[in-house]
Amino acid sequence: MARSVGGGWWRSRKTLVGLGLGQLVSLLVTATGFASSELSRRGINVPTSQSLLNYVLLGVVYGSILLYRRKSLQMKWYYYLVLALVDVEANYLVVKAYQYTSLTSVMLLDCWAIPAVIFLTWMFLKTNYRFRKYSGVAICVSGLVLVVFSDVHAGDRAGGTSPVKGDILVIAGATLYAISNVSEEFLVKVGDRVELMGMLGLFGAIISACQISIFERNEIKSIQWSVGAVVPFIGFAVAMFMFYSLVPILLKISGSTMLNLSLLTSDMWAILIRLFAYHEKVDWMYYVAFGAVAIGLVIYSGDSNSDDGRRGQVAEATDVEGKLPDEEEAAVHPKCQGAASSGIRKFDDGNGPYHALSNEELS
Repeated sequence: MARSVGGGWWRSRKTLVGLGLGQLVSLLVTATGFASSELSRRGINVPTSQSLLNYVLLGVVYGSILLYRRKSLQMKWYYYLVLALVDVEANYLVVKAYQYTSLTSVMLLDCWAIPAVIFLTWMFLKTNYRFRKYSGVAICVSGLVLVVFSDVHAGDRAGGTSPVKGDILVIAGATLYAISNVSEEFLVKVGDRVELMGMLGLFGAIISACQISIFERNEIKSIQWSVGAVVPFIGFAVAMFMFYSLVPILLKISGSTMLNLSLLTSDMWAILIRLFAYHEKVDWMYYVAFGAVAIGLVIYSGDSNSDDGRRGQVAEATDVEGKLPDEEEAAVHPKCQGAASSGIRKFDDGNGPYHALSNEELS
């Protein structure tokens, strides 16, 4: 009984940490949005160039730690190359979509990342979702739909110059975001967070530099640099660096679905900032939507507590007491054996080839 109580306390603490980190990364996304808006207002439209400095910071900071360790990579380098390519293009496509379609369409279609993440985690990470988690997802998405209806009610009906093209870009970018999130969740749980960030920064910087030289060379030359342009440019990079540094921690604690649900609140944080900082009027639907997303997040993250008893029984049966990971953590599956033999850390340490790893072992 004591062990059960302790497990419940640990679960609730983990839930609170996951919720808090989720809102912190959501605020960081809001900060990048305001920085991008300020740059766009000044006529600076270079999405890949904005991301370049972030990747450079990741490569320098985490790459230096890797060099100091002087250890071989736990994962094959080409895994990180593919991840970096997906991540760079996801950022590029979604930002580019704003030039062709309306804000309302981008907000609505960007939600495609959530069902995509659920499908990918179910297919590749073998994550089993309970009905309560699906309910939490549905409530969160319904909250964002209220935001979209509010925008329409307020008169935001601008279709953009090429709505179909913009919508396709958003869907493609959201799909790539889902692939990137699920890949990071897998890599951070079987590999090393510092290695992930260092290699993502290295390859992300190389890919971004190549893309800038092809697509944004003329735009960079035409920019009139001033203090007002440099500050949001650097602010965007710093906020993105912090975002990328915290995302692997949240992925390890709560999983990629929780990350994407938490990011739904970024639009509503932006509304609240505009309300109190710029004294703009906000439709009442925003408050209802914010509450719906918050309730959905609590329902989704709190569902792990209901499985404590079942996990405890399985733990005793496998002689790994109290060390089974949360259902969002990647369960070791026979399909992972091939990945392990190709460079991913093996799981056989005497407790059986596919025993569940504890949080300490995953660190």
